[in-house]
Amino acid sequence: MFDNLSEKLDKALHTLRGHGQITEINVAETTKEVRRALLDADVNFKIAKEFTNRVKERALGQNVLTSLQPGQLMVKIVKDELTELMGGETEGIDLSGTPSVILMSGLQGSGKTTFSGKLANYLKTKKSKKPLLVACDVYRPAAIDQLHIVGEQIEVDVYYDKDNKDPVAIAKAGIAKAKAEGHNVVIIDTAGRLAVDEKMMAEISEIHNAIQPQETLFVVDAMTGQDAVNTAKAFNDVLNFDGVILTKLDGDTRGGAAISIKSVVDKPIKFIGTGEKMEAIDVFHPSRMADRILGMGDVISLVERAQEQFDEEEARKIQKKIAKNKFGFDDFLSQIQQIKKMGNMKDLMGMIPGAGKALKGLDIDDDAFKHIEAIIHSMTPDERSNPSKLDVSRKKRIAKGSGRDMKEVNQLLKQFDQMGKMMKMMQGGGGKKMMQMMQNMQ
Repeated sequence: MFDNLSEKLDKALHTLRGHGQITEINVAETTKEVRRALLDADVNFKIAKEFTNRVKERALGQNVLTSLQPGQLMVKIVKDELTELMGGETEGIDLSGTPSVILMSGLQGSGKTTFSGKLANYLKTKKSKKPLLVACDVYRPAAIDQLHIVGEQIEVDVYYDKDNKDPVAIAKAGIAKAKAEGHNVVIIDTAGRLAVDEKMMAEISEIHNAIQPQETLFVVDAMTGQDAVNTAKAFNDVLNFDGVILTKLDGDTRGGAAISIKSVVDKPIKFIGTGEKMEAIDVFHPSRMADRILGMGDVISLVERAQEQFDEEEARKIQKKIAKNKFGFDDFLSQIQQIKKMGNMKDLMGMIPGAGKALKGLDIDDDAFKHIEAIIHSMTPDERSNPSKLDVSRKKRIAKGSGRDMKEVNQLLKQFDQMGKMMKMMQGGGGKKMMQMMQNMQ
């Protein structure tokens, strides 16, 4: 996500970093390179030009030329302007209704049905809501089946009526069912088309007028670039939606839609999709996204994801085991599962400041732990609890059973042993020894 844009912005701002001589000329050259980077990311030319003009005006107006750290000040200006361009403040969704009704709209193939499920799962697990999904695509039976499967996967009820071809009637019946059965959120998945057409617009507008939703959200595929922005404008002209959902931001996207869509439709991006799993949904934070685009990472989001998976009771048990030298591979496996629940590895690494640049070009597999898991699963329960019992013959058996070589098994055992010592030192406050050990591991 944004890899090419991040790299080009980094190059554009590189000459202004540090304490080198800064002139009005190279500020102008830098903003020109910034504009070129935005255009390469498929940002609308007019928006890119207005953006760089504001950056240049602020740079010359804030005495960047005489600043002790002109490069840092310039980066801050670009970051602030990027944040403002993408919406400024983080926007939530309106859940004030009884029930709250959320109408999902968008073209076919944008990920609308899948995201309806992700949103239902998000509201259920993080907002303690009881959502109901309503299938209003009367043209594609597969869409109803897909929503039904998604509902089963996240354990959320789905209302559908395959015999009814009136989407307005289905939406109203779904809301009535929600009221009768105590659901406090209704998410209505509507039909999409391969392109914007009058029939589609008339239908979604009719549903909107009939149910008066608290939130109308437009789902758009971020990988379609500037086309996504144009489609959003066409929908907004008819529907006047409340916010945008950007899906597939984990794909090979240039990022132009995320950067410029707010300027075109004057509606905030509320959520983003960052993977295929039902948990791969994030609230859109313009400031944090600007940090990531400029290679500064997103530590706040990383910590929030870790806290969501953090089990306090499990942590206390782990601490007791560490203190008694009882920390085994079953415990290690449990920690791996918690990390995996945080999201795909490439997205997580992108949240670490500087990691995106350092790992550029590397293919970070979402199953990065699968070889470790295979080795651990090839151990007996007794060996997992007592790693010290792993002699050469046992290691050979484990290597054969996991399909890995002895070198990998020995490497895992060594890392596990060093990790255990570090964890014990952290409990005992041995900071200096831990730092020395970390250096020796490198």
